[in-house]
Amino acid sequence: MKKINVRNLALSLMLILSLTLSAGCDLLPDVDTSPSSSPPATENITPIDSEWSIPPTESQAPILPSIAEVVAKVKPSVVAINIKLTGYDPFFGPRTQEGAGSGWIISDDGFIVTNNHVVEGAKSITVILDDGRAFNAEIVGADKLTDLAVLKIDTENITAATVGNSLKLRVGDWVVAIGNSLGQGIRATQGIVSRQNASLQVDTGQALYGLIETDAAINPGNSGGPLVNMAGEVVGITSAKLASVEVEAVGYAISTEIATPIIQQLINTGHVVHPWLGVSLYPVDEYVVERFDLVADKGAFVVEVVADSPAGIAGLQPEDVIVSFAGEEIDTVDDLIQAIRSAQVGQRVEITYWRGEAESTTYATLIERPEIS
Repeated sequence: MKKINVRNLALSLMLILSLTLSAGCDLLPDVDTSPSSSPPATENITPIDSEWSIPPTESQAPILPSIAEVVAKVKPSVVAINIKLTGYDPFFGPRTQEGAGSGWIISDDGFIVTNNHVVEGAKSITVILDDGRAFNAEIVGADKLTDLAVLKIDTENITAATVGNSLKLRVGDWVVAIGNSLGQGIRATQGIVSRQNASLQVDTGQALYGLIETDAAINPGNSGGPLVNMAGEVVGITSAKLASVEVEAVGYAISTEIATPIIQQLINTGHVVHPWLGVSLYPVDEYVVERFDLVADKGAFVVEVVADSPAGIAGLQPEDVIVSFAGEEIDTVDDLIQAIRSAQVGQRVEITYWRGEAESTTYATLIERPEIS
């Protein structure tokens, strides 16, 4: 094999490279790295609207209302209520217990509105005014069904609150709850109206209707105090709080629409007359429809009929489904209860109901509701 002279091969390659460069052949493109180089040309872009500009701010959001002014107006009419009642201790027997609540002055001659559950069973009631004066109070009248009560103190040098129209409230309106929160003196909390015409089951056989739901903080001791609008008018009586680990800021007040006629009766006569039909009711749900093979899928299912009651005299029986009362369509138990409460004692009402697969009509004359024990 013939050997390759490496030294002669290297010299030949260097000679070829030298001749190539001298001939002016560009192996790489020219790159201008000077800072003054111009960017590549772009196409002209026509603006959509050459005269557009950000619109000027013409107004700001309204300033929040002054809660302090509302409280200053209403607070002289709000009272703290302290009670003493006899409780029972399983180890020591009967013992005196204390409780606290709130109320508000509805007239300058000493009438005070509160909740029935605040003063129910009280042996003694003390009302403390905003100026610190304390008076013994007597119960003028109380109504367990609507959870309202009226007290009377012997003085005339007091300031009455103004009663407002709860029907004018809207969801989102600001409201203030004022009362003897936690029994530590008069406090104020603010919130909004969350819902109107709410209902709440507060005890077996007792439900409250026409309630204002609010997120204003309501604590023990607030019961009976006023819920007021931004004009400083009482639009509700704080009555209950929905308490649960999962629930926050849900309180209820009895609207003045519901409370005003009850308060009027309590002051005038000392008691409230409620019309009564004499039935126990249950919702018409899927279980009831299937269990009793009902034709109706809505209405009020009759569980029990009190003997010699208007319902019994009218011929209603357990397992009937009431679907119309006094000309009003009944879809739920609440519909029937509110229809009965809206009627009058002595009124003769038409009742339409389903019994089995037959629809029938009867008439009942409502009487005064027996006293709730």
